[in-house]
Formats: sequence, structure tokens, C-alpha cells
Amino acid sequence: MRAKAASEPWVGRPLARLEDDALLRGEGRFIDDLDPVANTRHAAVLRSPYGHAWITKVDPTHALELPGVVGILTGADVAALSRPFPAGIDSPISHYAAAHETTRYVGEPVAVVVARDRYLAEDALELIDVEYEPLEPILDAEVAVESAACVSDRSFSYGDVDTALAGADLVVRERFRFARWSCTPVECYGVVCDWNAAEGALTAWANFQGPFTLHSVAAGALGLPGSKLRLITPPDSGGSFGIKSAVFAYVVLMGLASRKFGVPVRWIEDRLEHLAASSSSSGRVTHVEAGFSSDGELVALRYDAIEDVGAYVRAPEPATLYRMHGSLAGAYRVQNVAARNRVVLTNTMPSGLNRGFGGPQLYIALERTMTIAANRLGIDPAELRRRNLIAAAAFPYRTPSGALYDSGDYESCLDDALELARYGERREEAEAARAEGRLVGVGIACVVEPSISNMGYITLAEPGAERGLPKSGNADGCSISISALGGITVRTATTPQGQGHRTVIAQVVADRLGIEPKDVDVLTEVDTSTSPWTIASGNYSSRFSGVGVGAVAAAAERLAEKIAAIRKHLGDENASLRRVAGTVHWNPEALPNEMEPGLAVTAYYAAPNLLPPDDDDRVASSAAHGFVADIAVVEVDRDTGEVEVLDYVTVHDAGRLLNPLLAEGQVRGGLAHGAAAALFERHVWDEDGNLLTGSFVDYLAPTAPDLPTPRIGHRESPSTFLPLGAKGLGEGTTMSVPAAIANAVADALGRDDLEPPFTPGRVWELLRR
Repeated sequence: MRAKAASEPWVGRPLARLEDDALLRGEGRFIDDLDPVANTRHAAVLRSPYGHAWITKVDPTHALELPGVVGILTGADVAALSRPFPAGIDSPISHYAAAHETTRYVGEPVAVVVARDRYLAEDALELIDVEYEPLEPILDAEVAVESAACVSDRSFSYGDVDTALAGADLVVRERFRFARWSCTPVECYGVVCDWNAAEGALTAWANFQGPFTLHSVAAGALGLPGSKLRLITPPDSGGSFGIKSAVFAYVVLMGLASRKFGVPVRWIEDRLEHLAASSSSSGRVTHVEAGFSSDGELVALRYDAIEDVGAYVRAPEPATLYRMHGSLAGAYRVQNVAARNRVVLTNTMPSGLNRGFGGPQLYIALERTMTIAANRLGIDPAELRRRNLIAAAAFPYRTPSGALYDSGDYESCLDDALELARYGERREEAEAARAEGRLVGVGIACVVEPSISNMGYITLAEPGAERGLPKSGNADGCSISISALGGITVRTATTPQGQGHRTVIAQVVADRLGIEPKDVDVLTEVDTSTSPWTIASGNYSSRFSGVGVGAVAAAAERLAEKIAAIRKHLGDENASLRRVAGTVHWNPEALPNEMEPGLAVTAYYAAPNLLPPDDDDRVASSAAHGFVADIAVVEVDRDTGEVEVLDYVTVHDAGRLLNPLLAEGQVRGGLAHGAAAALFERHVWDEDGNLLTGSFVDYLAPTAPDLPTPRIGHRESPSTFLPLGAKGLGEGTTMSVPAAIANAVADALGRDDLEPPFTPGRVWELLRR
């Protein structure tokens, strides 16, 4: 029988995750569960103990004498066998997969041992004789910017900022710092590489998340055409949140080891390696000038941002600095905006994608500035924001720097948040508490959450004449096939790491084919030799709900149209899917004339309105734009400096919610990362470049009881540009929470000279000053 269509669409229902059964049974398939090649050898990485040093000697002789050691790949080998990694901007310092002659951060690979097992490989590391001549490290971005370590300096201006500032009744001038911090997924990096000498090709299995632009970066470093680097991801990945995009560097390193020694090579990163040398967010120091009229209108904004990307400009950086370029004005209708962007190198691990990349750094400056201005003007911080928010009637709205905001009702979202938080009462309670000597504060943040990044925005880092081939857009692909018995298989390249892609894909396909989600088999592993993918594919900038789902919908609709045509031709519009499939596979002569045989479709979908930067350096840096209004209430303990979040409200407009249950999880996950950056996490190096936060003893990642339990509200303003109307929402609270909590802490302490994270020790020092 033909499956009956659901009484209501599957999309939009809070369907429980289809992924969870296997995971709860311990039957997930992660990178370390895979054994794809026989006779694999194991690798261990020798890492630099210095932040900056000449490497004067690398002698592997004694290590090679250990029985069971296959070989040792040195930095000199890497330099001889590969090319530097290409990056978004030119840099005077070439970046290879391992250090040669000079090491530039603690943890940088210096050599790789390949041995019978990991135990032996680790033992052999200690027998490699390496000598260093220490050099003076550069560790502070504001010191680096005054030296040759500043590798990019670009300025942008929209409107007349100077005139607007000169005529402003109030000009706020402040400096804001956002520390380096990292994602800490349950599963660290993992790579298995197998070099095929006969074909001159490398197959690599890795828990890589994309973007697949980095496939080209890795292939370029290996000196291979793209078709000769086959990258396969496992079906499951234990989280990523951006950081696993940097696995590509270890694909190159282990690929070179496999090539040199002629054996398959496996490397699984441990937690100490991950904290020291995987990747982290960029650090940023932002000087802001903001002009306001006496009634609170924001008339001008100027940013001077210094971006610390670590020891090398590693692709896709300087993405973090430019990802938010279209949204420099945030949620506000100010027309005069300017920015100076400087990228600097320091002797710390290279930076990369980190949940919300660019958003936390931008909004800590913008939203703190809005609250500081409100206090100085004697206007309530919520009211000041209301007076400047883009009106609902103005959408679609073009920002001064080029973003095209698709839809929204920012004022209503803010009203929802104020009502849910009982904002007026909370402000009165905080004032009463402070009168009693308690340090209670209320903070607010309103942020635009861009999703589906334009592949061309990074080219803004170069002047227009130097950008070369224009880059733009964001696209994805999907293949759907139906077997002779009616089994449905979907393959995409969205590389999920726990978000629930399989569930949502099944809901979308079920709606279009008139079946149930449980009848859809979604293959989550990616194989660049067989999967439908584009250079933009992968899992970043919350692109799944827009272009990932867009490609799924396009493929499913084409397949549904073909099935309908076959049913009509058979004279039975109620024919079961199994009968249709059987006819197609077993009796193709029964199909309509000129119809192709088979029930398999591959479709691609590209987000609209994502052009390359124009001649005036304006760019629609993302395809969709959600909105988040947050309110935090905190209390600071005078004796210990501990910050307790008493209440947290967050209201989101992410367009149409494809699955409200999964949306709730994404909001909570983003909040966890935002609260981590606000209250706990940062990387710290000493004056010699030694990492002081190299384990979870010192790097304070929060646990579940440490995190606030949010009260969550939603509004749905469907995107007018995307096929299902859904926008991203997995990064919004990572962007908003640091700013909201910072404003709450500043309110509690009555001072503005503070920066996250607000750990007890750092807050205690503030209290004692």
C-alpha cells in the first residue's frame, strides 16, 4: 500500500532524534572505531617545548634503533615533500605541517614517529635528540601590531563617520579585549592515512567537519590535484563546534608520513595535544568610538580591531575577523560605520573556526558600548536599544557594510525577552540589593546572528585589485536514491557532529515523498570521491538549515515529481512507493516515453544574494540573519569573586523552526559555549610562551551544573530568501551570552574596566583594586 501522507507536515514537529538509539547503545561509529586499512601503523607527534626557537639539531638515530619503529618524519622532510599551506592573505612566514628551522609556538609539530603501536611511538619520541636555541616570543597582540608581526592592515568606511562623530552629543571611546578560547569536544582529532604509490593518491579518513575549501588547501600543500586526495569522514563525530575544521593540517602531516614510509598511518589526538596545539578562537582587541545624540540615537560607529591569529595565518583565517563584516552595525540602523582591521601573528597556536566565530568578538565591543552609552545618557539600556533597532517594516534591510538582512521583528523579540525576564522588576530588585550591599546586576544584549557564510567575504582581507578570481556564494548537494524494494537512502556532505541532521533530513524527505521519517536512511559519512559536495560544503556558520536542507528539499521534490509522473502513467495515482520502485528497477520499459530509468536524483542548492565584495568593499557576508535578545541577572560574591547567574532569558527569531526540539538543544548548546567564554575559559601563556592552561585542571571548561538554565522564547519570521524559511540558530547565544553577562557584571560592580572571562580570581582582583 502507498504510505499515507501525515495529517500535518513532519517539518516543524519536535520529532525525537533518530540518531540517538545507536549512540545510547554505544553503537556509534567514530574515527577511532574505524579500521579501514589492514596493517596500519601508529603515529605520535614530537612537539616543541618552546614558544619561539631556532631548531639547531634533530637527530632521530636512537629512536630509529627501537625494534618496531617504522620511520621518523622530520620538519625537514615535511619542507622537502610538501608546499606551504595557502591562506587568505599573504604572510611573510610560510606555514608547513611541521616546523623546520624555527618553531613558533609551544606544541608545534617537530617530528612524527611511526611505529608498530602508539606505546612504542610515544617511547621513541623521547629518544629523538632535538636541540633548540630559544628566541624572544611575541605574545601580546598590541605589541605585535607595532612590529613586522602585523601581516594585514585594511580600512573600510561607509557613510561619513568623522562628521557624524564631530556632531554627536556623546562619544563613547572604549577598549575591549576578547581572550583566546577553545571548543573542547568530547572527541579530539583523529586521522588515518593511506598513500597509494601506484596512483600517486592519498586516501584519508578524518573527523573533519569542513568547510571543504580546506580540502583544496590540504591538496595544495600535498602537491596533489583535488581528485588525488580522497577524504572520508566517519558516520559519527563527537562534537566539533568549528575546531575540527583544522584537522586538515594533520591530514597533510600523516599523509606525508604514509607516503614516506609506504604504510597506512593512524593518529588519534589526546586531550593535552588538543588543548596545546589543535586550534582556538582568535583573540581580539577592539577600540571603539561611538557617537550618540542626546536622545540616544546611535549616529556613528568606528572600530579599530587587532586580531591575534597565533603563529601562522592558517586557512580559513582571517575568516573570524571578516565573517561578521556585513553586520558591523549589529541590529541597529546606524548608517555611518568604519573599521580598521589589523591581523597580527603571535607565538601561540594558530587560530581557526570556533563556535560563533567573529560574533562574540564583535558583540562584546558593540553591546558593551551600547550599555555604557545608555548609562552615560541616563537612558535605560533596553530603551536605548529599542530606539536604535531596525524596524520590522524595513526588511529586507541593507546594512551600510553590505549585509542583506532578510526578515525579522527585532522590537517584538526584545519585548518578549523583557516580559519573560520581568525586566523592570529585575532592575528594581538589583538596585534594592545593591543598596543592601549585595552585588547584583542586570545585563542585556541584542545581536544579529548571521548564517550561511558567503565564500567571498574573506577576500575583503585583500585590496580589490589583489583579490584575483572572484569568490562568492554558498552551495550544497544531496543525493537521494530508492531501491527496488522502496528503500530510501539520502547522502549529503553536511558532516554533522551531533546537531541532528539525520532527523531533520528524514523529516524533509518524508514530507515530500509521503512517508514517515523512520523509513528514510540518511548516510552521514562523506566521501569526496562519491558524495555530492561543493567547495562550500561542510558544517560551519549554521548553514545546514538553509543550504543543506535546501539541497535535500530540491532533490526530494525532483524525485517526488518523477514518482507522481510514473503513478499517473501507470494509471494508479495511489500506487505504493514499492510498486513504483519495482516498476522502475524491473520493468523500465513501462515508464513514460523519454523518461530516464532509475530512481536516483542528485540536486544542488545555492543560497541567493551572495555576490563577491563590490568595488566599495561592501559584501553580503551571510545569506540569512536571525536575531537574539538576551537578559542576564547575576550576583557577584564580594568575598570570593564568584559570579552566579541568577536568571537567564534568551529569545530567538531563527525563521521557521524545522524541529523545535532540536532548536532547543542548539540554543542550550550555544549558551553553554557563550557562558564558558564569559565565566570560565581562556588560554593563557606565560612570558616565554609556555601554555599555562594545558589541561582541564587549569583550562576551566564548565560542567553541566556550572551553567545557567535558560528560559527560552522563540519568534518565527521565515527567511524570505531560503526555501523552507529557516535560518541558523546554533551560534546565536555563543555570540550574545558573553556580552549580556559582561553587561550584568559591569552593572553589579558599577565599573566598565573589565573583560571576560569573569573567573572568581579575576573578579576578586577587580574587587580589591
